[in-house]
Amino acid sequence: MNSIRTLPEDVVNLIAASEVIDSLAAVVRELVENALDAGATRISVYLWPGQWRVRVADNGIGLDLPDLERAAMPHSTSKIADIADLSKISSLGFRGEALHSLAQLSDLEILSRPRVPSAEGGGWRVVYDRQGEPQTVEDAAIAPGTVVTVSNLFGPWETRRQALPSPSQQLRGVQLMLQAIALCHPRVTWQVHQNDRPWLQFGPGTSAREILPKFIKGVRVGDLQYLKVQLAEPPREESHGKWDDSIPMELDVTVGLPDRCHRRRPDWIKVAVNGRMVRSPELEPTLLSAFARTCPRDRYPVCFVHLHIHPAFIDWNRHPAKAEIYLHHLEHWQEQIRAAIERTLHLNPDTLAGDETRMEKFLRVSEGGGNYRTRPTPPDTVEDGGGLAVLKLRALAQVHNTYIVCEHPDGLWLVEQHIAHERVIYEELCDRWQLVPLDSPIILQNLCSSQLEQLDRLDLEVDPFGEGLWAVRSAPEPLARRDDCADALLELSSGGDLQSAQVATACRTAIRNGTPLDLAEMQGLLDRWVRTRHPRTCPHGRPIFLRLDESSLSRFFRRHWVIGKSHGI
Repeated sequence: MNSIRTLPEDVVNLIAASEVIDSLAAVVRELVENALDAGATRISVYLWPGQWRVRVADNGIGLDLPDLERAAMPHSTSKIADIADLSKISSLGFRGEALHSLAQLSDLEILSRPRVPSAEGGGWRVVYDRQGEPQTVEDAAIAPGTVVTVSNLFGPWETRRQALPSPSQQLRGVQLMLQAIALCHPRVTWQVHQNDRPWLQFGPGTSAREILPKFIKGVRVGDLQYLKVQLAEPPREESHGKWDDSIPMELDVTVGLPDRCHRRRPDWIKVAVNGRMVRSPELEPTLLSAFARTCPRDRYPVCFVHLHIHPAFIDWNRHPAKAEIYLHHLEHWQEQIRAAIERTLHLNPDTLAGDETRMEKFLRVSEGGGNYRTRPTPPDTVEDGGGLAVLKLRALAQVHNTYIVCEHPDGLWLVEQHIAHERVIYEELCDRWQLVPLDSPIILQNLCSSQLEQLDRLDLEVDPFGEGLWAVRSAPEPLARRDDCADALLELSSGGDLQSAQVATACRTAIRNGTPLDLAEMQGLLDRWVRTRHPRTCPHGRPIFLRLDESSLSRFFRRHWVIGKSHGI
């Protein structure tokens, strides 16, 4: 780690805004980000709201005495040194103002001991005055790491205290802020105490998929899908500056499977960039559009996207608290995110492997050391048009002329034939929406002005045909030769956009429940369905299939029992 030093004036002038310390959550955020920059894997937060006191302890690399003495000086930081560093910021903090601001607003004390012993040896305790100058310096017995205590926050400005939200609201702000940071850093262990009592504890995990269920009530790990992909670089000829090829660029995507979880509000559509949760008016609509027609009406997906890209593509100087950023090559990243989300929603071996429970993983490991098998060897996969491996399902039977029973590599599935076919047709219509002339016009009567406007928006050819009569001379291709085309056109005239018309058309033309199918027809439908972009739900958001895994069958029939034990021996 570099030593702490004061930034040159030309660098200070290029930094857009200073740190904003306006609440307990802001204090915790700044101290926690410093801990993460120091490589901490365990962070403890202590809160005494009534006393306006905060303490953050970490097991990071620590500070030696010279750095401690400079830590609270204005524009003092170890994270950047010159103007060139502003274009390659890789740390959460970089302005060197947080500790100085806290010294001005509170009584600031820091205890620290370097992980690598320094020349001064041991640990140190430093208390700072309002200018950030060391006021007290003394030896301290402390484990490697850093403990920062902020007391009497806003003590010099009593009116600011009175303007702040209630303690309960501030604690809620701390909780939400820590949740956001924990999702970005899932491998860190977090402990939060309130008034000397344990309050919150979460982590560590290997990904946000393991952390998210602790924050969303009713969501389980099996309801989420996680995918990590390598990002393609933007075109070199259009690049913004230069970047180091040795820095990997990756995308972490954690999504709630739309057939299992969704929200009443878009409150869990989150974007993070390089370890920090950010608001992104440009990227959040991309996430929503990637889930189009997968969730039920008026419901929203659960989605957390974490971009790890070279700092040269990020401009942090959009918001004082770095809560919003500008991204260079925005369209490039939008396309990468859209493709990754689509991949997580596919039915392919990679994504379905993430649905395993802990017991299923245990059974897989156990199989490796024994002569028994609780599940069959997965059959070969096939590729869709884009080269992505998809599952090869085998149709077995039809139940009540409604559900298709098929063999899956890990067990059995029940597929509802109508809505599976509806998904297939809907995506085909999205890719190729075509209006064709009717052999003879369909006469509709008593259409109101809004219905005529709707048919016109859909580009259907409609002419007056007498008093209260209209002749419709074109229709969507799947409806043109249907006996109920007139009813379908009346349905389309009831309102909605083009997408709603495509959904209505798909629903009307899909195989009806109660229709008998032979094995070839069932197999053909399954093969088309598994290749769709969003195969888990129909365009109305209803789940299409029900899984019955071999591991569940094995547990139900006690196939994991030892024979002697099952006989009472």
